Amino acid sequence: MSLEGFTDYNKADAQEYDRLRWWAGFTFGDILDKASDMHPEKEALVDGDRRLTYSQVRELADKCAIGFMELGIKPKERVLLQLPNWSEFVYSFFALQKIGAIPVLLVPRHSQIEINHVCRLTGATAWILPGEHRKIDYLPIIDGVLRENPQLRHVILVRSEDKRFHSLNGLLKHARINKDNLPELAGRRPDPMEVARMSTTGGSTGVLKIVPRTHNDYLCNVEYKARTWELSTDDVSLAVTPVGHDMTFSTIICGAVITFGKIIMLDSTNSEDICSTIQKERITAAAMVPTLARQLADFDSIRNYDLSSLVKLHVGGSLSSPDLIRSVHHNLGCKYVNAYGSSEGISFMTRLDDDLDTICDSVGKPTCPYDMHKIVDQDGNELPPDTPGELLVKGPGVFSGYFNDLEANRLAFTDDGFFRTGDLITIDSDGTARIAGRIKDVIIRGGENILPAEVESLISDHHGVAAVAVIGMPDELLGERICAYIQLRPGSMLSFEDIIDYLKGKRASVRQLPERIEFIDDMPLTKVGKADKQALRHDIEMRLRKTQLLGT
Repeated sequence: MSLEGFTDYNKADAQEYDRLRWWAGFTFGDILDKASDMHPEKEALVDGDRRLTYSQVRELADKCAIGFMELGIKPKERVLLQLPNWSEFVYSFFALQKIGAIPVLLVPRHSQIEINHVCRLTGATAWILPGEHRKIDYLPIIDGVLRENPQLRHVILVRSEDKRFHSLNGLLKHARINKDNLPELAGRRPDPMEVARMSTTGGSTGVLKIVPRTHNDYLCNVEYKARTWELSTDDVSLAVTPVGHDMTFSTIICGAVITFGKIIMLDSTNSEDICSTIQKERITAAAMVPTLARQLADFDSIRNYDLSSLVKLHVGGSLSSPDLIRSVHHNLGCKYVNAYGSSEGISFMTRLDDDLDTICDSVGKPTCPYDMHKIVDQDGNELPPDTPGELLVKGPGVFSGYFNDLEANRLAFTDDGFFRTGDLITIDSDGTARIAGRIKDVIIRGGENILPAEVESLISDHHGVAAVAVIGMPDELLGERICAYIQLRPGSMLSFEDIIDYLKGKRASVRQLPERIEFIDDMPLTKVGKADKQALRHDIEMRLRKTQLLGT
């Protein structure tokens, strides 16, 4: 049953989670079929002018699944799923679940470098993506990835045609549901203990890591999230941030299906589009990163729209300032759900009946009451309430280890199986958590994780660079922006524009481009000879403070 590269749950823990029914034994395919069986004619998925009932979504997922089987996609094979907020994402995902394949979720903006890494690490054999989306032409990227990944056998284009590749539309046209293939499809139902999906996450090691999740642990996490912010069959939920991000996928897509609600897909973060969609579809629930919530709260024309249907806004991905929370409360008139979590399964959020001060001051309580939490000091000693320390987590809603990464798992887990989050947290005697900072060296820009080591690796290849260190600099709007400190080689003369042009030439993604560069004579070093990023963070804070003072 086990997948090579996947770390199985501790046997005693798994038996307890199963015995106590914290793991319900459902698969992703089961929850879609259940929604369809109970509410076949209920509108489930809206994408522009396309409106689908639960029975129609199920039929499309089944036809997709049959098409994937006919292509030869086998159980446990990994399939890159890189689609925007389109309806095709939903039924493609559930189709892969039904045949026992494992979707690997990517966002449209992942670069060729990142896709190559993920493809090699997961051993993906198929890839579902657009031919183009907005300003991105994927065809040259596809060619580059195929050259470096001979195991990648199938490329399936969505809303695009190219004779060299399959198209999702073509698969749907030729797939037929009949008495012969339906039993075969039913026979492909995976065991709930098997890996259901994978996603990417950043880390202090400087490379994207793969987070595998089983049906049991992920759907446990989804159910408690949905119950915590009180999703119901009457909710109309807006998917506006990328569905390849865990927050949107778990909170909106899966949360709606498990509660038989309606999903509205919006492939735009334009404030006018968001407001008009809320007004037209009578949106009741939405999930956003703080950057987008700020943009919406500050939208000049917000009073021109009727947003009275919006009851709750789930905000996570990075820290929310009290000012942002109060602005949303005042300008949108909805409840702000202040959330903290990760792809690995950690999840806290405030409740709808919390007062405004609690929402501004904390990220609430754990969503799953059966997950266990510890706050420890640097030596691993458990700390008393209200004392900042590293958060450790273990439980039925938490993953069991990174995929194909023994060293990362050795560092990430304690001997008794607790996951080290790398985040500094305080938890009071009532279980309410407050973020105190981060141990991990990850930049969180507008809810997206950016890996400094990846940017450093790209810049350090330049012949004129002697040393480089990349840090996050504070930013009121995005939380953090990318700042690179560069020590040049003797005689070298480089500018900000030179570095950016060089990175673009290396096919770095937009997410990896520094927004500020400081050229310095000598790189400050720690005692072990590494760049002293603590000193650099202090330096950039002083520079920013000086600039603000001069500006006033």
